[in-house]
Amino acid sequence: RVALTTRELMLGRTCFVVLAICAQSSLGFMNAPVATFRHCLRSASTSARRFPLPGRHRAASGANDFFMMAHRAKHVSVGIIGTGVVGGDLFKQLDSTKANLIKSNKLDVKIVALTFKRDGQSYMLLSKDGITLADYQAALKDKTKGEPSDLDKFSAFVKSASGNPVLFDCTASEPVSAKYETWLRSGLNVVTPNKKVGSGPLDRYKKTKKAAADAGTDWNYEATVGAGLPIINVLRNDLLDTGDKVRKIEGIFSGTLSYIFNTFKPGVPFSSVVADAKAKGFTEPDPRDDLSGTDVARKVVILARECGLDLELSQVPVDSLVPPALQSWKPAPGENVGDAFVEQMKVFDVEKAKLIQSALDNGEVLRYVGVVDVEKKEARVTLARYPKTHPFAGTQWADNICAMSTARYQPQPLVIQGPGAGAAVTAAGIYADFLRLARRF
Repeated sequence: RVALTTRELMLGRTCFVVLAICAQSSLGFMNAPVATFRHCLRSASTSARRFPLPGRHRAASGANDFFMMAHRAKHVSVGIIGTGVVGGDLFKQLDSTKANLIKSNKLDVKIVALTFKRDGQSYMLLSKDGITLADYQAALKDKTKGEPSDLDKFSAFVKSASGNPVLFDCTASEPVSAKYETWLRSGLNVVTPNKKVGSGPLDRYKKTKKAAADAGTDWNYEATVGAGLPIINVLRNDLLDTGDKVRKIEGIFSGTLSYIFNTFKPGVPFSSVVADAKAKGFTEPDPRDDLSGTDVARKVVILARECGLDLELSQVPVDSLVPPALQSWKPAPGENVGDAFVEQMKVFDVEKAKLIQSALDNGEVLRYVGVVDVEKKEARVTLARYPKTHPFAGTQWADNICAMSTARYQPQPLVIQGPGAGAAVTAAGIYADFLRLARRF
């Protein structure tokens, strides 16, 4: 054996690669099949492994291997609309897992566009080289970075950055969701937790679905129901697409209301429970947005439409937890709406206390649920009582839970349960929904 120096080993590896390129050149670089060039590279790589590099030079070799993997990966250009609580967490998750996406999924994902708020105004960053977390954080402070948001320019930029463009809508905005049909028809894919189209006017919902089908694009909205829980995916792919017949779906679909009724006990005023939920960040600034049940109704409509029911949001009866006297109430000028509302709710604590006591006297619990009765072709949102042996009685903290009764899953339903609130969980659900799409590119 001949002892070779490190320098000679490195030169040897380089020569193998050069020889491969020369071989390709001699075959006609511009005209030879790509497979021929790949064969030469594989041969060079196999031969090069016979000369392993010691120590720190292995790191350089590993970096080169990573570069080659990135070169072979499918390129995906991503635009994130809305980098608030959920969108910001999604950005962090995507940014921190880039290397793993290349290694495990052969996906080279670049965040090429995002919108953000600075001084109350909406701006956007655009870069085909990719936007890092550091770039985003710098733009939040540096007023020279970014430009006023323009959704048409934004979407066109994302589409031009790769053959696999994806838009994340992490807002609850009606104007943004109104563009889904146009985006999908133009070749853009959309992943979102925004419920506006899924539960909005039926005609627009159907047009959006058709736009995706006609263009061969995807509109993924798993995170609209159950945050990070795979409810829609299981319903659509594991049940309906395999021929199962869904008879009924019922569930606790609000993390806020789940927490409230997991916490509400005799002796604890209902207004205090609402105040506690508000302090922990579960409620909207105006708790009526949660207590009205409208958000749960939207989720019920989305599930009903997945099951083939042509329901409008207005057709779903909702038992609001907001007393009629407070539904149109307004706080005094200067008052915090949340704090003022809790004060107003104290008048109704006795009424709510009777409800919880009556349920407990009968060995039951109170749960705020959404129901889709597929066989009766109807849906509703209501405060219901369940025996303590029922799966809904076992929820904790802010759990969401969904029970699907089907032709196969009976007499016991298929139950999906887990955290139903929180930025990290919701962002992870959006991320997983994106991966299901991206792996098909």
